[in-house]
Amino acid sequence: MPEETPGFDEKPEVPAGATPDDAEPKAADPSEEGTAAPAGDSAAQDTALLAQLDQARTALSERTADLQRLQAEYQNYRRRVERDRITVKEIAVASLLAELLPTLDDVGRAREHGELVGGFKSVAESLETVVAKMGLQQFGKEGEPFDPTIHEALMHSYAPDVTETTCVAILQPGYRIGERTIRPARVAVAEPQPGTAAKSESADGEAPSDKDADAPDKG
Repeated sequence: MPEETPGFDEKPEVPAGATPDDAEPKAADPSEEGTAAPAGDSAAQDTALLAQLDQARTALSERTADLQRLQAEYQNYRRRVERDRITVKEIAVASLLAELLPTLDDVGRAREHGELVGGFKSVAESLETVVAKMGLQQFGKEGEPFDPTIHEALMHSYAPDVTETTCVAILQPGYRIGERTIRPARVAVAEPQPGTAAKSESADGEAPSDKDADAPDKG
């Protein structure tokens, strides 16, 4: 029996369990290749980044404004506390010095009567030095115009030699600390004599008398 020569039409053997498709190489699928990112995606990313940057700048501006406002409020608070502290101190000092005013009045009366001598004089001068260092100032002089904001009139009279209400006697000196008046000066005041102004006008010839007005014309 003649031997059969394998022909070219014979198919290669396929391993068991393999499908015919596995035996043949597959062609590359264009859809499975890596796709390049379109240019629109890059522009969208840039727009998103710019939007985030704007939001960050806005937030920074708001936080900066909040910080500046908080700093201004703190500075105002510090100034208010310092002002209140000074006010409280002035009130405390004024209250203390107000209690010493009767003693200072006694010292003044003793000096006027020549009784401020010896050890009493040294103590009195030391007391006056201390209260002066604390800011206490005495005011009130004879001959100065009467000011109801710092003077208290206890006596009233008329005088021909004054042209306005004038302090003619200081009955009790006034005291102040800075612009704060602790006690007004108690004074005697004098006003111009009634009718003095009218007499002055008549003497200057500014107001003619009734006699001259009624006199008949000569002629």
